[in-house]
Amino acid sequence: MHVITIKPETAFQAVADKTRLRIIRLMINSGEEVCLCEITDSLQESQTKLSRHLKVLRQAGLLSAQKEGRWVYHSLVTGIPYLDYLYASIKALPDEFGTYANDLKLFNERLCLRENNRCKTNVSGDGTGSRAIK
Repeated sequence: MHVITIKPETAFQAVADKTRLRIIRLMINSGEEVCLCEITDSLQESQTKLSRHLKVLRQAGLLSAQKEGRWVYHSLVTGIPYLDYLYASIKALPDEFGTYANDLKLFNERLCLRENNRCKTNVSGDGTGSRAIK
């Protein structure tokens, strides 16, 4: 078992970015582990950009990652009281332009492509780095 010390200022710096906030909000609202291609399709951003943001969130101690074959599944670190409060605050943020709702809608559509509750969709050549949702 690993003990991780999460500095509050690091956690706040990590969620101060709009894209990272969208990733965290998606994960809070979905309650699911996610892989990069699912986040790519949900947020409609490039894999390269989102990979960098996931790395920042992992380094800040907000996400954990588990590799399964060629996929890496990211999940929220929970059970730490101040992180749970941070997540509750993020979940309560207003969604004035419907961005978070759209991210969640696309993610829920993307979940239909899973097999045995795991991502099995190959990368396509659509320019985003993953299979696009029609």
